[in-house]
Amino acid sequence: MVPFVILLDEKTAEFYTKVAAEAGRRTETVLADALFKLAGELSLNALAKAERNNSK
Repeated sequence: MVPFVILLDEKTAEFYTKVAAEAGRRTETVLADALFKLAGELSLNALAKAERNNSK
C-alpha cells in the first residue's frame, strides 16, 4: 500500500477516532474506508453525468 499524509482539524480527528474505537478498528482504517466510499460515489456521479451528456 502507498501511505498518504492528511491533515484533519481536531474535531474531525476526534470524530473518526471515536468511530474507529466503537467499531474496534484503527482510525486509519476507518478513514481509508470513508475515502474509498466517497471516491466510489464521486466516480458513479461522474459516470452518470458523462452518460447524460453523451445522450444529448
